[in-house]
Amino acid sequence: MTKERLYLFDTTLRDGQQTQGVQFATPEKHQIAAALDTLGIDYIEGGWPGANPTDSAFFEDQPQTRATFTAFGMTKRAGISAENDDVLAAVLNANTPAVCLVGKTHDFHVDKALGISLPENTANIAASFAHIVAQGREAIFDAEHFFDGYKSNPDYALEAIHAAYDAGARWIALCDTNGGTLPQDIHAITKAVIASGIDGRRLGIHTHNDTENAVAGSLAAVEAGARQIQGTLNGLGERCGNANLTTLIPILLLKEPYASQFETGVTLEALAELTRTSRMLDDILNRVPQKQAAFVGASAFAHKAGLHASAILKDPTTYEHVDPEIVGNARIIPMSNQAGQSNLRKRLSDMGLDVAPKDPALSAILNQIKAREAQGYSYDTAQASFELLARKELGLLPDFFEVKRYRVTIERRKNKRDQMVSLSEAVVVLKVDGTKMLSVSESMDEHGTDRGPVNALAKALAKDLGRFQSHVEDIKLVDFKVRITQGGTEAVTRVIIDSADGTGRRWSTVGVSANIVDASFEALLDAIRWKLVQDDVT
Repeated sequence: MTKERLYLFDTTLRDGQQTQGVQFATPEKHQIAAALDTLGIDYIEGGWPGANPTDSAFFEDQPQTRATFTAFGMTKRAGISAENDDVLAAVLNANTPAVCLVGKTHDFHVDKALGISLPENTANIAASFAHIVAQGREAIFDAEHFFDGYKSNPDYALEAIHAAYDAGARWIALCDTNGGTLPQDIHAITKAVIASGIDGRRLGIHTHNDTENAVAGSLAAVEAGARQIQGTLNGLGERCGNANLTTLIPILLLKEPYASQFETGVTLEALAELTRTSRMLDDILNRVPQKQAAFVGASAFAHKAGLHASAILKDPTTYEHVDPEIVGNARIIPMSNQAGQSNLRKRLSDMGLDVAPKDPALSAILNQIKAREAQGYSYDTAQASFELLARKELGLLPDFFEVKRYRVTIERRKNKRDQMVSLSEAVVVLKVDGTKMLSVSESMDEHGTDRGPVNALAKALAKDLGRFQSHVEDIKLVDFKVRITQGGTEAVTRVIIDSADGTGRRWSTVGVSANIVDASFEALLDAIRWKLVQDDVT
């Protein structure tokens, strides 16, 4: 059976940049475009030339991609010919192989937003696409608010998209711009568009996630006959985001009926890089990856319950719908007070430690976990701290160094601008190979901003570790979470620290104390010790 071709259109660099708090620098756009191209995306929408300095600079030095590089703009303005519209000219002057223009297809928006008549809007659409096609560019029409427009005035919504189609647009992308259309309506309306005379092989779907249905809506459009899907990596986008290509791509390649019916530009070999690509984007944005994200999240293949872990040991398909390695992810058996010996032995095996089923150390480790979680610890997420606990119980944790004492002070004082500012200072005394090491660090960064007592403590701790120093210099703190586990005067603070190193490894450690600084220091110590264990330092 010959598979039909589905085309993937990525708008991370344009629509994804409309995410609150997201602004890509030009070098970051190049890095993302290269990753998308390697993944096998068919179209990469780079942004809107002339709309802002970053996009303009990016198109002036646009990447050379296998994917069809695409510039975004809007249909010509009323009262100006397509040839004389300077906004449209800026898009064409970017000299991309493809051009995607957004235009109104909802009568309400034509009246209220544009303030022109429906026939005039239709004429603007037709003239814009005739001009693009005449320039030899591949033309794509983003039919804005199409589904809402179809519900309001189906005749006009169809008239608007047929104007672009008849003018030579290669793709008509039906946009659920407000994100409120449910999958069954997307399916029915897409069917109606095809019935009106537009070939499904020239139809695309562009959904937003305001009802958590963007992926489902995209699949509904494909089932109805559309053959292009627009979306973003990690579901970036305005408000609640766009259709998440990080979810859609593995569905299309691994799930039926899509896997046997369609092919995309993404190969199974490239799919194995999906998790890395997803986390690369989060790293660029300085965001913590969403653990519950389908396929690529750190918890996507985590099995906490003892019953689940026991079954996973016998056959992973008992609780996994796909092999995590296919998407570049990994199976995790978290440790918690719900753990049984099956979980524990599997987790120890993953650490490279084969422990016999009847070994008394297993019960000792489980008892330690349960006792410490009763005190406020959580090893469910802090896997690195669990590994250190287990190794210590098994007699396999070296005494790398000894902490003799530490101190943190916080001072409030006026700066040169007569403003009250904070400054934290930490002193840490360690004993390494019989020699005492004293380190002092302040919390002020190179920009003169106070980063707090934990920052000062982390810098002092990692400042001078003797022969271990080279192993800890690339550690960076990527997330810091605080939880009060008991209320009132008996409050206990739990700190979870996520760390990373230059190899791309990420790990989590936990500390618990009535004092937040003590809890933080404990988690920081575990982060360093785990790194030394992983680097096989003796």
